Amino acid sequence: MYHSLKNLPASSQVGALFVLVFGILLIASITSFAFSIKEFADEARAEQRRANLESINGILRTSWFMVVVFWLGWMMGNRVALTLFGLVSFFSLREFLTLSPTRRGDHRSLVLAFFVVLPMQYWLVWAEHFDMFAVFIPVFVFLAIPVVSAMANDPLHFLERNAKLQWGIMVCIYGMSHVPALLMLRFPGYDHRNAFMVFFLVMVVQICMVTQHLVGRWMNKKPVAPAISTSFNWPSWWIGISVASVFGAALAGITPWVPATAFAFSFIACLAGSMGHFVMKALKRDRGIPSWGKQGRAITGAGGLLDRVDALCFAAPVFFHSARWYFGL
Repeated sequence: MYHSLKNLPASSQVGALFVLVFGILLIASITSFAFSIKEFADEARAEQRRANLESINGILRTSWFMVVVFWLGWMMGNRVALTLFGLVSFFSLREFLTLSPTRRGDHRSLVLAFFVVLPMQYWLVWAEHFDMFAVFIPVFVFLAIPVVSAMANDPLHFLERNAKLQWGIMVCIYGMSHVPALLMLRFPGYDHRNAFMVFFLVMVVQICMVTQHLVGRWMNKKPVAPAISTSFNWPSWWIGISVASVFGAALAGITPWVPATAFAFSFIACLAGSMGHFVMKALKRDRGIPSWGKQGRAITGAGGLLDRVDALCFAAPVFFHSARWYFGL
């Protein structure tokens, strides 16, 4: 498969991946619908089947969303891709902060986050100022946010309020901005194919999360931290990462790497993404919510947008900076 993909021209690779990805999603969606109309005489069994199908449909919706965003960005160019991912950052941060209490003294910091930090971070991507892009939020914004908040003269829960906002900025803006940043890197001998790297990252992370979720339900092993996640256990975690890494090695033909290197980078991305997803579950439990959307519906109307991209927000910075280090960019 590696040599077959490697020898295809870019346009043929795009067509092959389009058929593969959308074909798999279409078959999975049709199969899920077919199972949903099957009736059972046993009410308990029917209820269990409905719960399983709802879980699977949630995964399918997430997969459709991520793939559609990727293809829109692919077809319309880097500028549109940056805008799309910027909007994802905006609405993800809005979900994160809307379900966390804020005070009047936070208004200046919120304006700074949404209307200064977010566009500035994406402009640094567009301008390819990668050194400043890497430290702008962790260094400059980290220091600026509490200063602006302190000037509001509201010390009540000051540490908690600022930590919450800084967490939201790091995950929703800093983490997500690294996905379109892959489009701007100049990999040696890889001209005009950077979108494949975005596709590669999105696919391996999503396959890892889907596999981990399905295997965790099927194995029904003792969870690692039941107060945080009843489905997270070490066997399913290892299986999810391994399956996605092997898939990444099979996709090496669309990357600048050989299969062994693609496997290693897939493993790194999946490790960061799965652990990040687990951490976001802990944050949701702290807020007392099952998902970032109210009762399964996002504040943005997107059905829990942050639930769909949280693993990618953690995987993207690790993947991006590992790739830069590997190529010396």
